[in-house]
Amino acid sequence: MGATKTDHFTDNQNELAILAKALGHPARIAILEYLMKVDTCICGDIVNEMPLAQPTVSQHLKELKNAGLIKGNIEGNAICYCINEAGFEKIKGFLGHIADYTDKKKSSCC
Repeated sequence: MGATKTDHFTDNQNELAILAKALGHPARIAILEYLMKVDTCICGDIVNEMPLAQPTVSQHLKELKNAGLIKGNIEGNAICYCINEAGFEKIKGFLGHIADYTDKKKSSCC
């Protein structure tokens, strides 16, 4: 088979794109904000905080978990989710690189 579009980019670029895509929905941002506020929670708590149906919240949690931005542990018949700090290190590094660039670059090219 031929190369996929992602084959033309580095692993780092592909990983950052997955992270950015996971952050690209306001419901996921709201979930992350809630998890940071409570530090840990059970899925049912998240559903109660969101103006979304339980299956929709579950889908957003799945996307965040697949991207490595949250982690979940099974506790009885519930899953306890929390922020995965390691997942944010890559974003932090990339945004830090951009911030360093913009700090150094004072003139506008456009």
